[in-house]
Amino acid sequence: MSVVPVPSKHKFALNSTKQRRLVLLLSMVIGILSGLAAVLLKNTVHLTNELITSGFDFAEGNYLYLAFPLIGIGLTVLFASFIIKDDIGHGVSRILFAISKKHGWIKSHNMYSSMVGSTLTIGFGGSMGLEAPIVLTGSSIGSFLGRKFHLNQKTINILIGAGATGAIAGIFKAPIAAVVFSLEVLMLDLTMVALIPLLISAATAATIAFFFMGSGVMFSFELIDPFYIRHLPYYILLGVFTGLVSLYFTRMTLTIEGKMHMIPKKWVRWLLGGVMLGVMIFVFPALYGEGYEFMFEMINQKIDGLINESLFGEFSSIWFIILFLGLIMIFKVVAMAVTGSSGGVGGIFAPSLFMGSVAGMFFGKLINQLPFVDVPERNMALVGMAGVMAGVMHAPLTGIFLIAESTGSYELFTPLIVTAVIAYLTIILFEPHGIYTKRLAERGELMTHHKDKNVLRMMKVSTLIENNFRTVDVNASMRDFTKEVAQSKRNVFPVVDAEMNFYGVIFINDVRNIIFNTELWDTTSVKELMYMPEILVNPDESMEAVAQKFQESEHYNLPVIKDGKYLGFVSRAQVFSTYRRLLRDFSDE
Repeated sequence: MSVVPVPSKHKFALNSTKQRRLVLLLSMVIGILSGLAAVLLKNTVHLTNELITSGFDFAEGNYLYLAFPLIGIGLTVLFASFIIKDDIGHGVSRILFAISKKHGWIKSHNMYSSMVGSTLTIGFGGSMGLEAPIVLTGSSIGSFLGRKFHLNQKTINILIGAGATGAIAGIFKAPIAAVVFSLEVLMLDLTMVALIPLLISAATAATIAFFFMGSGVMFSFELIDPFYIRHLPYYILLGVFTGLVSLYFTRMTLTIEGKMHMIPKKWVRWLLGGVMLGVMIFVFPALYGEGYEFMFEMINQKIDGLINESLFGEFSSIWFIILFLGLIMIFKVVAMAVTGSSGGVGGIFAPSLFMGSVAGMFFGKLINQLPFVDVPERNMALVGMAGVMAGVMHAPLTGIFLIAESTGSYELFTPLIVTAVIAYLTIILFEPHGIYTKRLAERGELMTHHKDKNVLRMMKVSTLIENNFRTVDVNASMRDFTKEVAQSKRNVFPVVDAEMNFYGVIFINDVRNIIFNTELWDTTSVKELMYMPEILVNPDESMEAVAQKFQESEHYNLPVIKDGKYLGFVSRAQVFSTYRRLLRDFSDE
C-alpha cells in the first residue's frame, strides 16, 4: 500500500516575484517536455503499427486481426504487472484523484509508463486513444517538478494542469482547446495565477509539435462547406442526438468495465477481452487503433472504400451505409471498453471524437433522406465531434475550441456552440457527472470548482484529532473524577476502560451543581454522571459529513470513535481554523 506524502508546512507559495518567475519558468520546461512526449508517443505508435501491419491489407480480411490486439494487451499487462507493478490505466481520472486526495502527488513512473503501455496497446490495434496517457505523462512531469522545488499543493496542481495542457496542445496543436481542457476537465480555477502558466505551457508544446511534425499532420480538417442559418434547427437536433449517444457511451463503458472487473484473474480478463476485440476488429477494421484514419476517410466521403475493408463490401446502398455507421457507433464503445478493462492502456478522448464524427455523419445522412433537406454531412460530422465530447466529458468548451482550431476557421462556431451545449444539457438530465469524474464523485473524491467543498475535501479527520482530554475510567468514583478535573484544561471528559473502549462523556457544565458536594464523592460513580452522545465521528468519514454534524449539533467538541475505541475529539474551533487557513491558501491570487 503506497503512502501519500503529507504536505510540508514549509512549502513555497506564490507570494513573491521570485517564486512566480520560478513557476513561469517551470511551465515552459513542462511545455517543452510534454510537447516532446506527445510527438514521441504519436510517432512511436505510428511506427509500431507500421511495423506489425507491414505486408497485409485490411481489405483482405487477414486473420492477424484476431491476434494483434490479444498480443498488445498481453504485453501491456505483463509490463504493468512485472515491471511497473502498478495500475497504469485511467489517466485523467488518476490525475483528478491526485489533485483531490493526494496533494497533487502522481507517481513518478507515470512520466513514462503510460507511454509504453499505450504504445503496446494501441500500436497493436487496441481501440483507445493516446490523449489520456500523454496527459498523464505531462501531468506527472508537472507533479514531479512541483515536488522537487517544494511548492505548495495549489501550485503543484497548477503545474499538473500545465503538463496536461502541454500534452493536449502537443498532440492536437490546439493551444486554446488545451487550456480550456485543463480549466474545464481538471477544474482548475480561472485566475491569472493559474491561467498564465497554462498559456505558456500550451504555446511552448504547440510550437514543439509544429517544429517536429509540421502543420499538416495529425488532427486537422479543411472546412469546405459554409454554415447557413437555415441549417441551425438540424444542429439543434444533432445536439440532442449526440447527447443521447454520449449517454450510451458513458453507461456502456462503465457497465462493461464493471462486468470485466468482476473477473478476478487478470489473465482471464486479458484472454476474454483480447479475443472479443480481435473478432470485432476482424468484422469492422474501422475499430482498429485510434480510428483517426477512418474518421478522415469518412469525413472526406470515402465511405465506400471503408465498407469494402469490412466483411460487407458487396453492399453499397445509402441505407446500408447508414446501417454500417450505426453498427460502428455501437461496437466502437464496446471495443474501447473491452480494451481498457482487459488490461490495455489508453483513453476515451480519441474514441469520443471518433464517435462524434460517426454520429454526425450518421445523423446527416439520415436527415438528408428527408424531402427538401440538404445539410452538409461533412460539417455535421465535425460538429458531432464537439457534441459527443461535450456529453461524454461534460466539457462543451473543450469540444467547441478543439474543432474550431482543428478546422482553422471559426465559421462553424455557432453550430459548434449550439450542438455542444444542447448535447451537454441533454446528458446531464441522466448523468450529472462526466465519464472521468463519475466514480470519483460517487466516492466523494472529486475536486470541483466549488471552493467550499474543495477545502473540506482537502481536510482529513485524522489530522484534526485532539488528544489533550483527560480520560476517566468507567468504574471510577466521583472522587476519582474530581482529581482528573483538577488536572485538566478542558471541560469534556471521555469515559473509557483499560482497553480504551468508549462508554460516554461527562461535561463539566452538566455536573457543576454536584461536583463540589464532597458527601457524594464516594457514593456516586462515573457511570451515573456520564451519557452517550448522539453524534459520534468516525476518522474515515469525510469532512463534509463532519461539518454537517457540527451544524446539526450545539456541541463544540465531538468524540472520534473507531470500532468502539476512543481516539480523541475533533473541535469546532480547530476545524474552523484549519478551514479558514486552507481557504485562504486555496484562494490566494
